Amino acid sequence: MSAILRTRARLYSIISRNDRRFSSPVANEHPREPIISSSIISDQTPEPPSPAPPAPEAGKKSWTVLKYGLVAALTGGIATAGYATYAYSLDEIDQKTKALRASANYTTGDDASSLDKFQAYLQAAAMTVPAKLVDIYLDLRRLAEEQVRGFTEPTSDKLLPDLHPLEQHVFTLVLDLNETLIYSDWKRDRGWRTFKRPGVDAFLEHLAQFYEIVVYSDQLSMYVDPVVERLDTKHCIRYRLSRGATRYIDGKHYRDLSMLNRDPAKVIYISGHALESSLQPENCIEVKPWKGEADDTALLDLIPFLEYVARHRPADIRAVLASYQGCDIAKEFIERSKEHQRRMQEQKKQGRLWRH
Repeated sequence: MSAILRTRARLYSIISRNDRRFSSPVANEHPREPIISSSIISDQTPEPPSPAPPAPEAGKKSWTVLKYGLVAALTGGIATAGYATYAYSLDEIDQKTKALRASANYTTGDDASSLDKFQAYLQAAAMTVPAKLVDIYLDLRRLAEEQVRGFTEPTSDKLLPDLHPLEQHVFTLVLDLNETLIYSDWKRDRGWRTFKRPGVDAFLEHLAQFYEIVVYSDQLSMYVDPVVERLDTKHCIRYRLSRGATRYIDGKHYRDLSMLNRDPAKVIYISGHALESSLQPENCIEVKPWKGEADDTALLDLIPFLEYVARHRPADIRAVLASYQGCDIAKEFIERSKEHQRRMQEQKKQGRLWRH
């Protein structure tokens, strides 16, 4: 019995210690509010969100299709016009588009059925815009080519007046100006100065007896006219042609001898850059470009050959010049003349021998 009492007393003491261990001075305070999870905002059931107004997708898609269609049509039209401009002339495009432009005015007879009239109306309506665009392109291109032709083509189809009937046998001697008859030089201390080539006065005065002399330059007339007036005080030069009479090709002005209104078989062109500046190289005599050398004799050396041509009047000067191709004409002519004289002397000697 005593053992049971001791056991109960021990259990009571253990329970009492445990109660004191878990007790707290704030045990009598009000209990704290429970912590609410941050993920829970309200214990009420949320209302479903109201549906957003539908985006105007159909309108946007239609506008996008129309926009890209217009861009594609404009790009295609520009590309087609560019290719046509490069590949075909204005007359060729005019001929190729006649059927297209005529289809915009397609009509039927009065006795045609209603269906045929309706189809004709639809065809004319569908082809009106392309036909009008072609007409606009042709008008713009014609206007542009006329403007360009004013700068690239000679001012007239006949650069020189008709030759007098009594001078039909006369050859035309065409002379370049710069580095052929004169040389213009610029220095800071004195500015521009123009020099006459040695022998130019004797050259012009002598050959004016046999030739129609024309100066043909790629310089502006405001430069050519005063220079020629001071150069040719004896009026040996009949006509002056300046830049307006040249043909402009690939950034360069060319002399077109076919526009001179003269027989090409009787035209000689002399220049320090003849083969580079003329569209008819078969009529050219190229001399050394003159840049102020005091001992130059190029013009005087050509006088015997040019006088011989004027006196003997070959049927076609182009064939004569072709026989001198690759040679210095002045020197080669002297050599041929000497050879001709030697043969003539030999023939005379043989004739004397036969007489004896």
